[in-house]
Amino acid sequence: MSLRYPVPADKVPARDGRVLLEWQGKSVALFNVADTFYAIDDSCPHQGASLCGGRLDGRVIQCCAHGLRFDLASGYLLNSNQLKVASYPVERQGEQLFIVLACKEPGQ
Repeated sequence: MSLRYPVPADKVPARDGRVLLEWQGKSVALFNVADTFYAIDDSCPHQGASLCGGRLDGRVIQCCAHGLRFDLASGYLLNSNQLKVASYPVERQGEQLFIVLACKEPGQ
C-alpha cells in the first residue's frame, strides 16, 4: 500500500521544467528532464536551502546556497553516498502523474 500524491494537471512541468508542490506539510520539487519525471524533497540536506530553484544540468540539481549537486534519480550527492536528499518514484496512469511519497506494509 502506498501514499500517492496526484499531481494536478496544471502543475505538471513542461519538458525541462520544474515545479514546487506542497502537500500535507511536505515540499516536493518535481522535475521533467527530457520527458522523464523526478521528485525530490525541496530541502537540501546540508542546510535546508530550496533545491527547486537550483541550476539544473541534465538530471543533476545544484543547490543555490553552497553548490552541492545531487542526482535527481538517486537523490545522492554526486560522487558520494554520504549525503542524500529524499527522492520519490513518479508513476503515470494514463494522463495522471502520481508521486509515491511512502510505502506502507499492510497492517502498519
